[in-house]
Amino acid sequence: MQNDVPDTGDEPRYRDRPVSFARRSGRMSDGQERAWNELGSFYLVPVERDQAVLSVRPGSAVDTETLFGRSAPVIVEIGSGQGHAIVSAAQNAPEVDFLAVEVFRAGLARTMLDAHRAGARNLRLVEANAPEVLEHLLPAASVDELWIFFSDPWHKNRHTKRRLISPDFTPLAARVLKPGGVLRLATDWEDYALQMREVMTDAAGFEPGFDGAWAPRFEGRVMTAFERKGIAKGRDIRDLVYVRTDDAR
Repeated sequence: MQNDVPDTGDEPRYRDRPVSFARRSGRMSDGQERAWNELGSFYLVPVERDQAVLSVRPGSAVDTETLFGRSAPVIVEIGSGQGHAIVSAAQNAPEVDFLAVEVFRAGLARTMLDAHRAGARNLRLVEANAPEVLEHLLPAASVDELWIFFSDPWHKNRHTKRRLISPDFTPLAARVLKPGGVLRLATDWEDYALQMREVMTDAAGFEPGFDGAWAPRFEGRVMTAFERKGIAKGRDIRDLVYVRTDDAR
């Protein structure tokens, strides 16, 4: 859900590996500004920072039951964009708690505005670098499902190191998922889909949750304009599903 932009090199100064996003500025609309200021106190999760702007300080984990005020299944979407998928999911499953992780403030503002209009009170938002959220903010074995739909493919050869789904990422996903928890992936870029499948085949603590080459389309993912755009351009949408295995296996 992110546009390819020049790699400025700014973020790696504060981290030991490249991030899967590029910082970019952009003015929010008046409605987004109002949503941020008026709704942020409810929807936004306070994040203690490390050195970088979108970092998460080690040791600053949140308790999901305290965060939502109840004990319920937790679904996390990484790269929630403008929130179309997760707001729809939260509205349709009030018995589940949802957490959206995104780095672009305008998208988060749009998400909380739409969530407020939909009456989705079972949704919270995190403005932070996703791997640090999985490593530091979320407790181990606290998530029932982890969704990553259409993360930036970084299709230029010099940028593929920035792709989110990599061998460095899978231990973080395994850490937060409960045994039996589900990791759902989707992309409209074939070479990234092949890389995802290769990475997950070698990932410790996961097994495929599908038969054949690709998983069927996840029915719980609302069809967004972003997905329609990929289809209109003739790109196939490929889904993958993996189940977190018991460490004692």
